[in-house]
Amino acid sequence: MQDLLRPLIVLGATVGVTLLVGWAADRMLRAADRRHPETPLWGHLRRCQMPLQVVLASGAIQASYDCSGVDIPHRGVVLKCVALVTVASTIWLMVRMASAIAETSLARFAATTRDPRRVRRFRTQLAMIQRIAAFLLATVAAAVAILVLFPELRTLGASILASAGVLGVVAGVAAQSMLGNLFAGLQIAFGSSVKIGDTVVVEGEWGVVEEITLAFLTIRIWDDRRLTMPVSYFNSQPYENWSRGGTELTGTVTLHLDHATPVPEMRAQLRELLEYRKDWDRRSWSLVVTDSTPTTIQVRAAMSAKDTDDWWTLQCGVREELLTWLRREHPYALPRVATAPAPVAPDGRGVRMIPQQDDDPA
Repeated sequence: MQDLLRPLIVLGATVGVTLLVGWAADRMLRAADRRHPETPLWGHLRRCQMPLQVVLASGAIQASYDCSGVDIPHRGVVLKCVALVTVASTIWLMVRMASAIAETSLARFAATTRDPRRVRRFRTQLAMIQRIAAFLLATVAAAVAILVLFPELRTLGASILASAGVLGVVAGVAAQSMLGNLFAGLQIAFGSSVKIGDTVVVEGEWGVVEEITLAFLTIRIWDDRRLTMPVSYFNSQPYENWSRGGTELTGTVTLHLDHATPVPEMRAQLRELLEYRKDWDRRSWSLVVTDSTPTTIQVRAAMSAKDTDDWWTLQCGVREELLTWLRREHPYALPRVATAPAPVAPDGRGVRMIPQQDDDPA
């Protein structure tokens, strides 16, 4: 009975202390977050509670294993597995802490910087650095843990390092596309061609860059679909970046109208309706006749907006209001199909409708 109670007491106390420490750390972080609401770091660090408890539990189990008196077969394998759990949870904890620090830095930078382009660039670079650091940290920790905990693999590791040159050439040829995307991702992250939050037009689709990884770039299209593309595309193919150089845009509304359209009155009406629209940023506007055909004229109304959202709603609203005004005040200005005879000039010259004659004399 004692042989059973002792391990249960030791392991139960270990788990209980671990849970208590995690709960106490979470309470302290919550209190610090309430005292300092201007610093989001404490709130972000609360997400480290789970990996912290796993680290403490696995480490405590290793430390108290000899005291527990548990005698099970393959004791060395069990301890090595617990050590691997400790290493993995430590990496998990470090990644969570780095993420909390990165989000806090981004929030402070966004609060002190008025230029949204610099904020988007910093966010893109920070996310890319975080991904690279997490990948390298996990890779190095896994390699060191395996070589330290499993000495029999050291010989295999030495032989692999001895042939690293040949393996590097083979891996480079086999993973040429992946490496191209990797370097393209680094170039995008530390360049300024495209950033998270930019409005782009790719393959005829308009959307906002939502995520940039080492291999792929995700665009959230206006209808909430996601377009995922390799990052190498943005270094080899043309695309439109509407956020490059500023978020301001100029929208246009093109109408095909009759030649009798009162253009000056229409221009005054456009100016009047723009005055009460909040999506017009009051930078510029115009209404001109850009083309004419034998039956219609082409009228273009141009107006500026501060961003893509206002740009779209402004165009739709102006088009609807101008058409409504024309139907109500000047219905003759709308295009139509002419079915009446052509008018005759004042001097009597002109085209007259000749009645059709019947070819049958009977």
